[in-house]
Amino acid sequence: MSQINDLPLSAVTASGSPRGQRIAFVEAQWHSDIVHQARDAFLEEMARLGVARERIDIFDVPGAFEIPLHAKRLANSGKYAAIIGCALVVDGGIYRHEFVANTVVSTLMSLQLETDVPIFSAVLTPHHFHEHVEHRKYFHRHFAVKGTEVAEACFKTLEALDKVDALLAA
Repeated sequence: MSQINDLPLSAVTASGSPRGQRIAFVEAQWHSDIVHQARDAFLEEMARLGVARERIDIFDVPGAFEIPLHAKRLANSGKYAAIIGCALVVDGGIYRHEFVANTVVSTLMSLQLETDVPIFSAVLTPHHFHEHVEHRKYFHRHFAVKGTEVAEACFKTLEALDKVDALLAA
């Protein structure tokens, strides 16, 4: 089991900046019934991995486009070891949903490199999404899987970064 609950993550990283001891989950509220499936699965998997619920903060934002600014402020606060952005971006008919999703995900990648805080994306955009029962049921299940996967990625990345930081500090 990782030391994440003991959180050596508060140690100074190789870049010289302190690493926070909390994890942020930033979730868009468009299609919140679906997005919350990822959040709930994330929290469940993190608990299974031994991460106390009290170490995870949930932030609601109106839509996917608002996730990067929140992620940047959270990363710059020094309080967070990792940040997860989660949204379902669908074709709204006004602009291309691929553009929105790509912009959000690209910005999150840039932010993690800029801030040295790992930022994970569960910002998903389907090729086709229709407001009917079968699609909604499918995406409820799919987002639960993605929530578990992003929790595992977060946990393993924090473990790996602890090892890298320890090697670089030696």
